[in-house]
Amino acid sequence: MRIKEAIEKVPGGMMVVPLLLGATLNTIDQLHIPVVMNILKSLGTAPTDAGYYEFLRIGGFSQELFKDSALVLIALFLFCVGSQMNLKIGGRALEKGVILTSTKYFTGLAVGIAFGFFFDPWTGVLGLSTLAIIAGMTNSNSGMYAALTGQYGNRSDVGGLSILAINDGPFLTLVSLGLLGTTLPMIAFIAVLLPIGIGMILGNLDPKIREFLKPGESLTIPFFAFALGAGMNLANFFNPSVLAGGLAIAILTFVLTGGMAIIAFKIAGEKSFIAPIAEASTAGNAAATPAAVLAAASVALGSGAMSMADFEMIQSIVPIATAQISISTIATSLLCPLGVILMDRYQKKRGIYGTEEYPGIKTKKKTKKTKEALNN
Repeated sequence: MRIKEAIEKVPGGMMVVPLLLGATLNTIDQLHIPVVMNILKSLGTAPTDAGYYEFLRIGGFSQELFKDSALVLIALFLFCVGSQMNLKIGGRALEKGVILTSTKYFTGLAVGIAFGFFFDPWTGVLGLSTLAIIAGMTNSNSGMYAALTGQYGNRSDVGGLSILAINDGPFLTLVSLGLLGTTLPMIAFIAVLLPIGIGMILGNLDPKIREFLKPGESLTIPFFAFALGAGMNLANFFNPSVLAGGLAIAILTFVLTGGMAIIAFKIAGEKSFIAPIAEASTAGNAAATPAAVLAAASVALGSGAMSMADFEMIQSIVPIATAQISISTIATSLLCPLGVILMDRYQKKRGIYGTEEYPGIKTKKKTKKTKEALNN
């Protein structure tokens, strides 16, 4: 059987499919079907506080892995992601990475601020929240970026991923919420971001540690995705406003973050715009960001820096935000490859080949090495 291949045919499949599976099983669980509950009761399953029997709450390793593991697995994922943030990259790749990361972040932040100004930042139009917008728009699909720039871009486009990887996970979203006035004490940032920091230090100190932890970037995703889904109701995905909200995030992400990155590339003298379009996506793992923000909020609540009302508000929007971000992941996974293909065709008609380091037209910053590259 080719289960993995089938899953990977779905955009963001290793995140989206397990998440939907977990949501489906949890939805069935929440129906509290008498036959199912009677079977669980006869097996000796302990009832929930409400007196129900649920197959995702049977205790032991099964419940710890499939129902209650989301936060610890996300922490492990962030540790592995941090270990892959290589600080030793070339100047041109560094420049592109900084441009892509900064334009994506500030565009997402600007849209989030504008949304919070004109609408309710918690449950505005189409059920959107500032959290969902910023988390969806500031996180890009690193795997798809690597694949698209690897095929249609050049070496410095691919190398920019080392900087672009900073937007993997909740870091930029937490910073944004702090800038928008959400009360999160310093310890909340430290508690959530410490795994990234430690992973980054170890990965840069020892390349073998980086190599050892690399599989964790992908290995943990389907497991924490399933656990996230196990806390959601499938009805969220079929709610018209949630679906429309997710598609809205996808369009905003593709058009605005991609468009702003293209403008920034033009200002920098770049002639190929494969990389800006390749990064104009929502990462599959961005669906984990609302849960990470909730973890930071729980720290803030425990320290007295956040009120129970604010915490409950964040808690209530996490399932909806997660569903909307998942929808945006699927939509942008279709838009970005199509956009890259169309841009590649357009550029080639103008004599610009994205796979060349200095394509087509001479750049403003000509060095001896640049001239040699053009001649070769």
